[in-house]
Amino acid sequence: MLAAAALALTAGALGYCLLVLAAVRSYLRQPRPSGGPHVPISVLRPLAGADRGLDENLRSYFRQKYPEFEILAAVRSADDPARAVFEQVAREFPGVPSRLIVTGEPSCPNAKVYSLARMLAVARHDLLVMADSDTRVAPDFLGRVAGEFADSRLGLSTCPYRAVPGPSFWSRLEALGMNTDFLAGLLAARLVEGVRFAVGPTIVARRQALEAIGGVEVLADYLAEDFVMGRKVAEAGWRVILSRNLVEHHIGSHQWKENFRHRLRWMRSTRRSRPLGYVGQVFTYPLPLVVLSLLAAPWAWPWAAVTVAARAVAAWSVARLVLADPLFRRSWWLLPVEEMLSFAFWVAGFCGNAITWRGREYVLERNGRIRPLD
Repeated sequence: MLAAAALALTAGALGYCLLVLAAVRSYLRQPRPSGGPHVPISVLRPLAGADRGLDENLRSYFRQKYPEFEILAAVRSADDPARAVFEQVAREFPGVPSRLIVTGEPSCPNAKVYSLARMLAVARHDLLVMADSDTRVAPDFLGRVAGEFADSRLGLSTCPYRAVPGPSFWSRLEALGMNTDFLAGLLAARLVEGVRFAVGPTIVARRQALEAIGGVEVLADYLAEDFVMGRKVAEAGWRVILSRNLVEHHIGSHQWKENFRHRLRWMRSTRRSRPLGYVGQVFTYPLPLVVLSLLAAPWAWPWAAVTVAARAVAAWSVARLVLADPLFRRSWWLLPVEEMLSFAFWVAGFCGNAITWRGREYVLERNGRIRPLD
């Protein structure tokens, strides 16, 4: 009985790997956006602390080769170190309209949503790029954004990202997982059910689409506000896509304790946002399932070998064909370590509802909302 269950799980994992390969092919056939009508764009950047590389992340947006755009940033307090970094970079580009807003303490659990709402209130344009502080883009990024939104039915575009690690070992492991497993799941979801989600760290949306869902304020007490935003925009009748515009996500260099806390929060958030999908996520871990199947049925090693080979090809396809990721070329041999670690966090994600986020403690409710702990 145990051997049959293990083999069934491994078969599901093999099927998932084949699905990822089909999903990569489908995504790469999606036209890459070229420059479109030059509609004005507002870039919104919530900031909190002077993260590693923040100055270059900001400069990448100020350097955009685009005729009309503005950059807005928000910090919680006037003494936030990010304020000085933003103001210094803004002085380097006097020709780019920019503004920094000091929001004060948020009036809702999700501080990022509060910052976005404050920036939206003063943004001058209707095409909005919402970008986290740890993202970096190519100089033609806004031009390609405009090309996608030449489609008047398009309400939201979520940008896949290539994770760039810091110098720590744990940062490298996490980036490797993002550039293989995480994006693979998005591509598979796109192929199976279409894009009815969004993922940070960079989302582009029409103001009209956000107004159709009641504004960003309706996301104020969700932890995974990006996922919920995409779902609600799709439910409102707008088209949602996984963009061909790639961004870089510089994930810093946390040590093991902070890295583990972040990963556990991510898993618990995913479980609350998509409960059934979280259970089905078991098939996205082929290597642990292969180990379990060999322990239960050693005679099934040919089946296990095929699954491992399919897993390797799927990971290579996502990292190299979609992301052109140099990290995978250098550190592919760490992928089994990352997958085993990620599987352990997936199991741990079934337990507990408390999270720590930006130094504050919250409880995750069943519907994906968060409630601050007293």
